[in-house]
Amino acid sequence: MLARLRARPEVRFFGVLPQVDRRLAYAWWVLLLLRGVLPAALAVSMGALVGAVERGAALDGPLVAVGVVFVLLQILAPLHAEVGSNLGDRTGAWLNDRLMEATLGPPGIAHLEHGDLVDDLTMARDFDLGISGPPLSVSMGFIAGGLAEIVVGIASAAVLFGYAWWAPPLLAGAWGSTHWLLRESSIWRNRQTDEVNLAQRHADYTYRLAVDPPAAKEMRLFGLAGWTVDRFADRRRRLVDLRWEATRLHERPIRWALVIVLAANALVFWSLADSVADGRLGLGSVVAFAQVALGVSALAFGGLNWALPISAQPVVAVLKLREAMAPSGALEQRAEGDAGGMPAREIRFRDVSFAYPGAESRVLDGFDLTIQAGTSLAIVGQNGAGKTTLAKLLCRLHDPVSGAVEVDGVDLRDLDLAAWRARVTAVFQDFVRYDLPLRDNIAPLGAPDDAVLAALAGAGASSLATLDTILAKGYEGGTDLSGGQWQRVALARALCAIELGAGVVILDEPTAQLDVRGEAEVFERVLAAARHSTTILVSHRFSTVRHADRICVLDAGRVVELGSHQELMALDGRYRRMFDLQASRFGDDTDVGEEDADVVALD
Repeated sequence: MLARLRARPEVRFFGVLPQVDRRLAYAWWVLLLLRGVLPAALAVSMGALVGAVERGAALDGPLVAVGVVFVLLQILAPLHAEVGSNLGDRTGAWLNDRLMEATLGPPGIAHLEHGDLVDDLTMARDFDLGISGPPLSVSMGFIAGGLAEIVVGIASAAVLFGYAWWAPPLLAGAWGSTHWLLRESSIWRNRQTDEVNLAQRHADYTYRLAVDPPAAKEMRLFGLAGWTVDRFADRRRRLVDLRWEATRLHERPIRWALVIVLAANALVFWSLADSVADGRLGLGSVVAFAQVALGVSALAFGGLNWALPISAQPVVAVLKLREAMAPSGALEQRAEGDAGGMPAREIRFRDVSFAYPGAESRVLDGFDLTIQAGTSLAIVGQNGAGKTTLAKLLCRLHDPVSGAVEVDGVDLRDLDLAAWRARVTAVFQDFVRYDLPLRDNIAPLGAPDDAVLAALAGAGASSLATLDTILAKGYEGGTDLSGGQWQRVALARALCAIELGAGVVILDEPTAQLDVRGEAEVFERVLAAARHSTTILVSHRFSTVRHADRICVLDAGRVVELGSHQELMALDGRYRRMFDLQASRFGDDTDVGEEDADVVALD
């Protein structure tokens, strides 16, 4: 029972607050308790004032008491709101810090590609943007209001014990029964079901289609604006319907709640009236007890209202991600060997098998391949054949399920991870576009300007901008680049890493947005700059692939052909058929040179 209580999202939420800021959290709770107690104190002081008037006693003390309590009531609410807003902001920042630790902490990336963590990651990432609910700085006010009402009801009931022992449990039970009878979902039903999460994901996705720039062109070109709005409205309406279904109030429970509440209040107030009539209660006492009897009603309206579950969900998501991501993204580290100068002989994939987290089928299964140091290897194959997976394994973003990736006969798991990654540079299809100056886009961790300029020249990007120009239009003096220009920047980043000592260069579809001749030009420059390095190229363009020393054809996670361009053309196998397929796009009557073969999807 205690373990289940501790596991509740609401309890975990309140447990986080002292970790965020202990003094601020305690101040928030103290102010909340004061806000809850003061209405009962006002009732008592008002009763004392009326009693003093009735007796003809001095009014100084009662008037001061009423004034102090009244002023405190006016001051504490806005003060509590400010403390709550500050605490909410700090909690949001704390959660963002923990999320960054959870996502960036593990050395691998399996935790970011795990399907079971997608919902929690989305919730944790977007919680303070106002998409699924108000930001924490706002929600803390609603939470405080609901909890303060509970304290008001409890404090009022406590004072009512001064009248009769049976009155507080009767009224508290009657008003409290509304929470059970009306089934407030914030307490009695979990609104984050799989169906609700799916509806939320659909609504968020459609919303981003409408407001994010990348989709703007197609939205207009294909006339999808109305379709997107209708789709968003439909998904959002479904989400609202599901949540309303969880919170709706049934007519029969409302009638029963009214009967119970009216009966309990009628009995208590009849008893008070009877006590006044026969002289057992004075006017001051009845004023105080009547007010606190009304104050017990706060138990019906206070509680863990809708804001608390919405605020607790991201806390639970972040805490869950911290626990789940660390083992999921962990890499096996068996030793801390020196990676300096590697590879000197070869890189070898030895009987490697690999499957992505949660996937049933393996991308690689018994994969074997040897890459001689200082040579270039191109990898081709249909989408899903495992080309990008090989690059990830070589960068040690994942570990194989079985088998080993070896460098000069040493398993990568026996090398210091940071030292090995310092020997590797890569340009992936989804390379990062930093909203930073050009210099920092080429060398985020810093490099001499000479190395940066040489890298830009090697990528054919010398005339893009000055090194201090921010590559984003949102900044003063900033500029934006075309897709092809950005790819040259990403290539320059890799060339700069070569200048700084990288010995392995991985190019995963690095020039998809360049034309054929532009790609060939860039690849020739990369090969020239990396002539002493080991270069691995993943590409669909055979006009570029043919320049590699060797070409590996992948299918279903295995090597089906391996050799130079001339050897594979002479073999007249799969590589030849794919090459001819690209060349055929120029037409049967066109004299096509091999260097002019255009791009085509291999599947």
